[in-house]
Amino acid sequence: MAQLFHSSAVIFWSRENRVPVRVYGTMFFKRQKEASLASAREIVPHISKLIHPKSVVDIGCGTGAWLSVFKENGVDDILGVDGDYVDRRILLIPQEQFVPFDLRKRLTIDRQFDLAVSLEVAEHLPPACAETFVESLTMLASVILFSAATPGQTKTGGVHLNEQWPAYWAEKFRRKGFVAVDCIRKLVWRNENVAWWYARNLLVFVKADALEDFPLLQAEHAVTNVSQISVVHPKLLLAWCDLENLPLRRLLWLLKKVLCRITIRMARKVIAKTVQWQGKT
Repeated sequence: MAQLFHSSAVIFWSRENRVPVRVYGTMFFKRQKEASLASAREIVPHISKLIHPKSVVDIGCGTGAWLSVFKENGVDDILGVDGDYVDRRILLIPQEQFVPFDLRKRLTIDRQFDLAVSLEVAEHLPPACAETFVESLTMLASVILFSAATPGQTKTGGVHLNEQWPAYWAEKFRRKGFVAVDCIRKLVWRNENVAWWYARNLLVFVKADALEDFPLLQAEHAVTNVSQISVVHPKLLLAWCDLENLPLRRLLWLLKKVLCRITIRMARKVIAKTVQWQGKT
């Protein structure tokens, strides 16, 4: 593999399958930890009231922040899965409850869990892996707590490979027999302790033929409008509108976009004039 650049998420290019591979460093996970813990401590009690899980698996668990909060709430049967690049020394869960795995591949675990969790992970995988990733989740549990970054959520380091609106993921889960339940976002939308990306993107997917086993989720599903699940959080909107305080990388990204559009327009004008001139001659 050839290394492209250094950052908290080091990027390699795989010659085997010609896709970029992210290797996330310790600093990447340390920056995520506090927001994850604070958000989890607000959200986990809500999901626990809805389904009372006794076992939880987290795919793309990072340091295991969310799983550690599930343990705080009485769930001891946990399992975290993420790349082998995760530094075991910074895990917030016991090392024996962590399994290294390449998330681009189909994951098979010979057991079922009450709840599968995957939060802000799917966008880090190539688009070609989306179907496989969703299938892996649906094989693990009848209830899935899921969120993934949406278009424009970040342009600060090229880390996101597949930013999509929630409707994109809802359709992929639907094909696997799962329905979307929008039951958490309204409870935490204005909660300052919850990171806005969770408040905006978090959905529950439930296996359709198991929905009646969860009366509270069934009631929430009845009032979920899948056509309206793609929304923008005010904090993200304000962040993009506040050009004076945008991070340097975002400003450079915007500048690149503007320059590209100007270049394309100028090129089209030159081509049009050239064609016009050639027509006259």
